Order: sequence, then structure tokens, then C-alpha cells
Amino acid sequence: MTAAFTTTRTSRRQFLTLLGISAAAVSCGTATANGARGSQVTSLKYQGSVGAVTLPELAAELGYLGDVTLDWVGNTISGPQDIQSAATGQTHFGGAFNGAIVKLASSKAQIKAVTSYYGSDKDTYLGYYVLEDSPIRSARDLIGKKVGMNTLGAHAQALLDIYLERNGVPKADAAKVESLVVPPVNTEQALRQKQIEVGVLSGVLRDKALATGGIRPLFKDFELLGSFSAGSYVMTQRFIKENPDTVRAFTTGVAKAIEWSRSTPREEVIAKMTEIVKKRGRNEDTATLQYWRSYGVAEPGGRIADKEFQLWIDWLGERGEVKKGQLKAADLYTNEFNGFGKG
Repeated sequence: MTAAFTTTRTSRRQFLTLLGISAAAVSCGTATANGARGSQVTSLKYQGSVGAVTLPELAAELGYLGDVTLDWVGNTISGPQDIQSAATGQTHFGGAFNGAIVKLASSKAQIKAVTSYYGSDKDTYLGYYVLEDSPIRSARDLIGKKVGMNTLGAHAQALLDIYLERNGVPKADAAKVESLVVPPVNTEQALRQKQIEVGVLSGVLRDKALATGGIRPLFKDFELLGSFSAGSYVMTQRFIKENPDTVRAFTTGVAKAIEWSRSTPREEVIAKMTEIVKKRGRNEDTATLQYWRSYGVAEPGGRIADKEFQLWIDWLGERGEVKKGQLKAADLYTNEFNGFGKG
């Protein structure tokens, strides 16, 4: 029996166009809101994630956002879509892989990252897995093979490219490694049925697959780059300018939530997350929360460093997806509103 999933084949030259973002489609508008601090917006529209608790949601529950409230408008499974929604004013903030933010900024979108919200560390990482008896042992063994991942043009494909490059695989040969879109819930099945040779797994799906046995890691993003923050929340520059107090409350609240999750026993964090999911009453399964280990944010309080964008600026520049010299890392983010550790 074949696995029930759809694969999408995309050339290396074309894959980043899946971000679906053009300069013409992006405006500086901001979503309207019900609440305001004087003239400042205090009710922030956002998209969530099914069965998960985002850092802003955790911050709100812990009382770290002050008088700023969250207005859930639905869920997303796509970082590029989430930041596009923020850029076009459908929501007030959105989060994505930093490379996707670079790509959006290159299209002249007037956005700025305000805090990191996810990353990779020894507990939370992307693993590239093969079957235990697979002949694939090195980067060169991937030539001509299929690698299944959740989306193209984002974190998983970026790390695959970096792995191939750092292990000396020429670009012409690297182009023969076929990246396929496979829904995360189907990745393990596709790997075991040999419809793909490598499956990218993380979180509960990775832990379940490892518990079953019969697979081994080829490499992990954490081993390749060390601890690093991989994604950020963005807002439009116009929104930041018009609502500085709200942005400060949001960013600092998220920073406090990050540090709370680090310093609080894991069982207590999971219990709080489970409480949040049950309280919001969306008929969600809380089972996967038991596998939570960390948000993976590298810097204290989610503060952003140049290196977290420069890596992807260079990567996209090498591939001709952004013009070399077009963007400066420091122009893509601000720590101005992150009050963590100040005063």
C-alpha cells in the first residue's frame, strides 16, 4: 500500500518562488483593532497553531503582555504565509524562518523582525533521517536521492543545502538531490516504505519514529550550526512607528515567556500549555504537548543578532534569489523594543 500523501517536485532554481510574495502584493497597511492605548492598538490579530502554544499565547496567559491582548483569527502551518499576512495588514504580527523574512524584505516589504521565537538546540532540532540499513552515510551519497520535508524554500531545505555545501558537494551534483514536499505526519511512513530516502523529522513525530526504531540520523541542524535562533516575529515598520508602546509590551512579554520556559521545570511548562489549549476550547488534541522540550531560542530573551540573518542573506545571494549587497542584516530587525535585561 502506498502512503497517502502528495509530493511536489520543484527545481532548485524555482523553489523559493513558493513563498508566493511579490512587492506589488505587499503593503504597509496594518490590521484594524478593537482596543487602543490612546491612539495605539492594544488588541493584536494573529494566527496560531493547532494543538500548540505559541510564545505570545504563553506570554498572555502568564500576564506578561500587560494591557495588550491577542485576537486569534485562525491557524497557519506556513511561516511564509504568516508573515505575508502581517505584511499585508491581515494580522499584526507573524512568524517565519529568517530566510523567508529575508526573501520578503527583498521584495520591498516594509517589515522588521522584533524578536526570535524558535530555533534549534540539543533538545529541539531538525533531524535528517534514513533507514537503519540505508547505504546513505555521507553528503555525496545524497546525489540522486529524494529528501522529504514539510515545505520548500525554508528551514529544512536551507540546512540541506548548507550540509551539501560544507561537505564539498559541487553545485551541479547538489542540484541532483531532489527535495520533495511531504506532510510531516506522513514523512515517517514515506521513509519506511522507501518512497523517499531521507525524511526530515522534528518534535513529537521524530520522537515517535525513533521510539519505533529502524531509522538513524544522517545529520541534525543543531550539529551543523550549533544552537541558533531560526525564526522571528515581524511587524510592519508603520505599525511599529505608530504603536511603540504596544510593540514594547509585546516584545518584552515574549522575551519574559522565553525565559520563563527556560527556568521552569519542563513538567510545569507542559502543564501550563495543556491548560491553555484546553481553556481555549477548540477541540484540539493535547497529546503532542507531552513531547515539548524547548522553544530552541538561542539568545537571552529572544534578542536578535546579525548572524541570525546574515547566514540566510548569504545563502540566498549565492543562489541568486536576492541581489548580493541588497540587504543588510542590521536593517531587518530591531532589539529596541525588547526590554528583557534592561533596567
